[in-house]
Amino acid sequence: MKTLRALNDKELVELYTKGNNSAFDILLKRYEDKVFSYLLYSVKNQELAEDLFQDIFVKIVVRLKNGQYAENDKFSSWMMRIVHNHLIDYYRTFPTERIISNDESEVDLFNNPHIAVNENREQEMIDQQTLQEVKSLIALLPDPQREVLLMRVYDELSFKEIAQKTNCSINTALGRMRYAILNLRHMAFERGISMAS
Repeated sequence: MKTLRALNDKELVELYTKGNNSAFDILLKRYEDKVFSYLLYSVKNQELAEDLFQDIFVKIVVRLKNGQYAENDKFSSWMMRIVHNHLIDYYRTFPTERIISNDESEVDLFNNPHIAVNENREQEMIDQQTLQEVKSLIALLPDPQREVLLMRVYDELSFKEIAQKTNCSINTALGRMRYAILNLRHMAFERGISMAS
């Protein structure tokens, strides 16, 4: 039998969606350098790149668990579309920041904003439909996880700021955010609530 490291991306995704978390760890290790390097190149700020990387990691987890990865797509291309769209969303939120397009990337959606716009319209519809349900789920989270999630999502604090306010390490803040999202996803699944992102 093949070891996890010997499996291709599609096989790892299939295992992960069936509950094998180690399969996603292999996928993350396989692409984290590429994703983080691209983010750092784009934003020219280590702390911001780390924050964006964590947000993208959570988004990829939720989408995989929601079955939003099409098997006919190359995983790396699918993942990089999420990375690009997340950066585009960031620059729309902070329009004074300079947008950098990387033409060497295999998928350059900075030069194809139509895709990101369509995705944003879909996201707005999802947000409107699930906002109240998600708020009720957030209230059920353990206090440390709920605190970090609210600071990150509603107060838009960096993980460094969250760590300072909650008197914990940045890694602890990141971990609480990760588990908050995973717990929300689990509770939403149990209640039949879509948390597509």
